[in-house]
Amino acid sequence: MTAIAAPSPATEPITVLSAPPPWKHTLLSLGVRNYRIFAGTSLVALTALWMQRIAQDWLVLQLSGSVVAVGITTALQFAPMLVLGLVGGLIVDRYPKRTLLIITQSASVLTSGVLAVLALTGTIEVWHVYLVAVVLGLITVVDNPARQVFTNELVGPSLLRNAISLNSSTFQLGALVGPALSGALLVAVGAGWAFGINAIACALVVVALTRLNTAELHRAPRAARAKGQLREGIRYAVRKPAILWTLVLLAVLAVFAQNLPVLLAAYADTVFGTGAGGYGVFNSLVAVGALTGALLSTRRRSVSLRTVVVATAAYGALQAIAGLLPGQLAFSASLVLVGFSWLLFITAANTLVQMSTNMGVRGRVMALYMLVLLGGQAIGGPLMGAFVEHAGAQLGMVVSGGVPVLVAGVVAAVLWRRGLLRAP
Repeated sequence: MTAIAAPSPATEPITVLSAPPPWKHTLLSLGVRNYRIFAGTSLVALTALWMQRIAQDWLVLQLSGSVVAVGITTALQFAPMLVLGLVGGLIVDRYPKRTLLIITQSASVLTSGVLAVLALTGTIEVWHVYLVAVVLGLITVVDNPARQVFTNELVGPSLLRNAISLNSSTFQLGALVGPALSGALLVAVGAGWAFGINAIACALVVVALTRLNTAELHRAPRAARAKGQLREGIRYAVRKPAILWTLVLLAVLAVFAQNLPVLLAAYADTVFGTGAGGYGVFNSLVAVGALTGALLSTRRRSVSLRTVVVATAAYGALQAIAGLLPGQLAFSASLVLVGFSWLLFITAANTLVQMSTNMGVRGRVMALYMLVLLGGQAIGGPLMGAFVEHAGAQLGMVVSGGVPVLVAGVVAAVLWRRGLLRAP
């Protein structure tokens, strides 16, 4: 095993392995007690979060009868990240991550509880969901970058790559189980119970955070108050090709390809007529592939810009092909491959950006990362929703994958000419 340090001495070294790590190291980070506690409760919370997402999207579709309304819900939930994302990153750099997560998860308990009460009493309207989506978006502004940086505090830099892949595995396991459970609940008792379960799950995360051994945390240095810190984070990202070009590709995928809830809702409603149960199954199939991709990503020998470019092209191509497939069985099978390729991209992108970033500015850079990812979906949600309503779900799927393939080709050509495909 050899390690090659990133060009800047201020960044974490990016390990390059001479061979894939042994299978017994796939779950290596779970040997850390703090991470084990956090990952276990996160799995429960993420399963419940996916239950809420599916219930929320389907409820909006049923209340409004419009795919555009589903896209608007997505946009409202992610729009705060576009406006305040960098401020959230600065907050994460300045304050203890564990404390911030306790606050954000407590706020999530309240918002999910409100949705549950409204849905269970039969008084819920579309504007209620819109309002709660905005509040959840504001919570996400701090919660997401704090979560990203807190992973390093839980396991330390030596296990960070493994922990990032396991985080993705946990997220996708939740995405596998959550939609299926949500689909069953929607058919049996309606959306309200899914919201209530998510409130309870967020409360469990708060309890878990209070039980961590703080003496064992690898605490990141806090950024002192100073002028120009937001600009500093942006300049840092722009100066590093590994971060800049990863963010460019992430932006394209976020706007065009990462609006599967909108596309799959349309497929379930208008193409195959499978209803809420089918919508949950489609999302679970994506998660099956994504979980496989997340686990296999723990065996990567290295991560470079070339890894990210190839993963972008593969993901886009598979999503475009899915839109061309004729029947429900073939389409369903293709969703597994779509999920697999997405996780190979997102784990590579997340690892490359984190390991290329100085710890002192990592909160701001990861906030920029989440701003691009979630903000892009805020733009793409209503955009793809409107396109699907006018052109149909199948053409929407083709376009959502085709655009990233074209952009990946252009980026690959630019990076090849500059000799940066293997950066850092």
